[in-house]
Amino acid sequence: MNSERRGVLAFLGGLVLARPSFSAASSKAPAFAVSRSSYQPRHVLCFLGGKNGLAALQKSASAAVDDFAGDFSLDEDYSQNEPDDRMQRSFNVCWDRVEPEAYQSEDEEAVAGHGSVLYVLGPSMDAETAVKTSVNALRFVQHMLDNGAVAVKGESAGVAHGARRWKQLYEQSRGEVAADDGMALARTCRLAFARRPIGDDAEGMTSIGFHLIGLPDVRVRFIKKDEDQPSTNAEQLKIAALMDDIAGQMARDGVETTLKDRRATLTDDERYEEDEYKFNPFGVMSIDGFKL
Repeated sequence: MNSERRGVLAFLGGLVLARPSFSAASSKAPAFAVSRSSYQPRHVLCFLGGKNGLAALQKSASAAVDDFAGDFSLDEDYSQNEPDDRMQRSFNVCWDRVEPEAYQSEDEEAVAGHGSVLYVLGPSMDAETAVKTSVNALRFVQHMLDNGAVAVKGESAGVAHGARRWKQLYEQSRGEVAADDGMALARTCRLAFARRPIGDDAEGMTSIGFHLIGLPDVRVRFIKKDEDQPSTNAEQLKIAALMDDIAGQMARDGVETTLKDRRATLTDDERYEEDEYKFNPFGVMSIDGFKL
């Protein structure tokens, strides 16, 4: 969770408060932010398969598109029927290290032994459709793991989980869909597809990927007890917990209320170019002076 995690898979680079309609009567739908840009975020999903396994991955993905994900599409430019020697380093950078046991040694072995790569593109999303589309992206992930994929990474924030963790998140989402609990769905999708904390001690740490549920990312500038020592893993987990708490408040109370309550500021996302998948059109909320 240090500054070197900022750059992930550069080869893919270059590419309101409103309520989602889970049901007309839902009283648990989360609030979303007003966009500050014309850019609309989308999911980019990376699936690894076995040796000469691209055709099998494509068949499984096409079945998902036909069955429940008609607005998703298979990428033909970056997918390949051979290993990608950058994958081990990329997954190592992207593994979620906030959730305990988010990945296991067998997941690392699956990445190391992969023999094919398939990318799937989600549709462009606005604030109202972000959570619903992210729920579908999570269903797509589980479908692929059940049908030939050996590892999965979400490129739009550069986050990877092991197969067991992906399944856990998917099962959570199924229960929340059944309960028509939009707030819980937004949280599950955020945990699935966003990363936190990213950055360094000098400039502060941020989240990446909150745009995938229609919220600004969160930047935390903090004060350490010992400025001469780098932040520890325990301190970074404390920052991650704060980011999660703020995200939950934004979804519950709205962005404006959270800004006032936290004495925070909201600015445009200047971390990425406006056409990059990690760019957050809803901006970045900054919290200054957090004491570790």
